[in-house]
Amino acid sequence: MQYHPQPAPGTARPWAFPAPERGALPNGLTVLRCHRPGQQVVAVEIFLDAPLDAEPEGLDGVATIMSRALNEGTDKHSAEEFAAELERCGATLDAHADHPGVRVSLEVPASRLAKALALVAEALRAPAFAESEIERLVRNRLDEIPHEQANPARRAAKQLSKELFPAEARMSRPRQGTEETVERIDSAAVRAFFDAHVRPSTATAVVVGDLTGIDLDALLADTLGDWSGDTAALRPAPPITADDTGRVVIVDRPGAVQTQLLIGRIGADRHDSVWPAQVLGTYCLGGTLTSRLDRVLREEKGYTYGVRAFAQVLRSSAPDTASGATGAAMLAISGSVDTESTEPALKDLWTVLRTLAAEGLTDGERETAVQNLVGVAPLKFETAASVAGTLADQVEQHLPDDYQAQLYARLAETGTVEATAAVVNAFPGDRLVTILVGDAARIEEPVRALGIGEVSVVTG
Repeated sequence: MQYHPQPAPGTARPWAFPAPERGALPNGLTVLRCHRPGQQVVAVEIFLDAPLDAEPEGLDGVATIMSRALNEGTDKHSAEEFAAELERCGATLDAHADHPGVRVSLEVPASRLAKALALVAEALRAPAFAESEIERLVRNRLDEIPHEQANPARRAAKQLSKELFPAEARMSRPRQGTEETVERIDSAAVRAFFDAHVRPSTATAVVVGDLTGIDLDALLADTLGDWSGDTAALRPAPPITADDTGRVVIVDRPGAVQTQLLIGRIGADRHDSVWPAQVLGTYCLGGTLTSRLDRVLREEKGYTYGVRAFAQVLRSSAPDTASGATGAAMLAISGSVDTESTEPALKDLWTVLRTLAAEGLTDGERETAVQNLVGVAPLKFETAASVAGTLADQVEQHLPDDYQAQLYARLAETGTVEATAAVVNAFPGDRLVTILVGDAARIEEPVRALGIGEVSVVTG
């Protein structure tokens, strides 16, 4: 039998997160472009400065309905015609609203970019917001809410936000609105929100892909360049305040065979110098199957299929803004266990946190985390969409264009002691709000005996 010779490895090539080119159109639209040879599916992300804080009182969810309605017809095309035109381009167009603002996402073959961008520009310039379409989207949203309430993970997230933030803060309430507020939304409300907050002067478009042979300047001028609107400054972001007094809230689900755990607090965002160390330490705590939490709760004790620790930026503003607010990230630990394991799982989880504070991370844990986070980056950003999404994240969080590239360098430089200090400060055992979605009759007394905070019960 003849064997082909084993292929020899090639020379390792240095990698860095792609650097975008920044520019602007005459209408005020900021443009970031990034040429990625070989990426024949172009990704476009457009960030609109229409944050949830800007929603009128009593109309929570109007930003979500507006974003969903952007591809439901324009002054030139009905909803069905618009969808057909997108399909002919081989394009996908999505939009969603979050605390920082609205994101419009397009993916399309490079050869059809001109047609697809023209459709996006049409949707931003003259959306129809037909009453019948808005009524349908409102009904769809109302149908989603009971399903979200029934989902333990979604219910836990809703309760954690309610617990952490003051009632008057938008962050304390569901991002996509409640039944009461969504029912009030009509076409006039959607149109008013659009007219008040969607304009090119406060928007940014990110274009990533193989731009060979594409005159992007001319293409943008002919499409998004025709979008007009009043000039306005970015909205100042209100300060973020939160109460992370250690406590336990049980969302009662009688008869539940599992308990959903969500343990969280508010911490530093990406503008803080501690962020790289916090990312590294949090990854060691619960970022992968080999992390401490999984090693104890999953591998040794068999309580769960997995527990994760993570940091998710809620909203950021530049440190020199008038409000002085630099934003915040949600620091959380999430997972589920069977009902009988609720008390021992929580006990062991707190033991992991206390041991981490007392003994710190090991050099081996730190090294593995760096290799996983930094080493996987070239694979993580193989697609144009992943690069465009990250660049748009930087835009909405008011970060410099080279932030992601600098982050990987800082992760590699972060030492074990620094990562330990960051994760211990991020997850102090006495400053965590614990949400448990499960059978209160079976878990309340055992959890109360743990002494990890005052225990209260709310209906599910």
